[in-house]
Amino acid sequence: MLNRSAIAALTFAAAVSLPSAGVQAFDESKYPDFSGQWRRPPGIAIQWDQTRPLGRGQQAPLTPEYQKVFEASLADQAAGGQGNDAPSRCVPYGLPRIMSVIHPMEVVVTPKTTHFLFDYAMPRRVFTDGRPWPKEIEPSYYGYSIGRWVDENGDGRYDVLEIESRGFSGPRTFEATGIPLHEDGQSVITERLYIDKADPDILHDEITVNDHALTRPWTVDKRYKRDHNPIWLLSECSADNRHVFLGNDHYTISADDKLMPTKKDQAPPDLKYFKQTRK
Repeated sequence: MLNRSAIAALTFAAAVSLPSAGVQAFDESKYPDFSGQWRRPPGIAIQWDQTRPLGRGQQAPLTPEYQKVFEASLADQAAGGQGNDAPSRCVPYGLPRIMSVIHPMEVVVTPKTTHFLFDYAMPRRVFTDGRPWPKEIEPSYYGYSIGRWVDENGDGRYDVLEIESRGFSGPRTFEATGIPLHEDGQSVITERLYIDKADPDILHDEITVNDHALTRPWTVDKRYKRDHNPIWLLSECSADNRHVFLGNDHYTISADDKLMPTKKDQAPPDLKYFKQTRK
């Protein structure tokens, strides 16, 4: 099988080598260098705002209704459950949470699309071909993303990739503690990606989330650190997921492959469809 780097190289080569009369070749020199592997900076966990701690320390600007949803998630996790952390059920991370880069990320720029590749999730596509917004958007966890390249200093080279994303399905959260986004899926998420002027191995992603679960737009500056000699691994949620959800009850599988409770004094599941025998 081809590894990630080989796939990215083939994707790029196919995009720039297709013969077409009157079409100019892709000039890579006009674009910022987003190559390599991007990771969370040392000391940064999986919190949404990298400058604040997980959970309540994020000071998320939630409406009273969605603050109650968040508090319920925290309470369930404190009791041993998973709360609103949908990926524990192998639900995709979705946007914007995917951009916390829980595992490493690669950015592949082609003439019409910029691809975000992750070790643990499906690729994310940002269309930069000048297309208009479609009249109808099929909802998805990443939404539909349209971007444009910006030459901020007028030197003939692009400095910033601006992105807007709409059309979401859910459930989606900002982080594993369960800070929720609204169930209506009407988020509008904007981003500005650019290389740090003082350090070319730092990538910024300024993300602003407009969502009905929030009292105001929430903006954070995500920073990623470049690794020039990466090792890529494949992480599949379903490969070793030890969580078991039966209705509203959450159990787990022990190291010896036995069903275990996750909460104190938790009752076993209903076994009415199994033949019960006494020893």
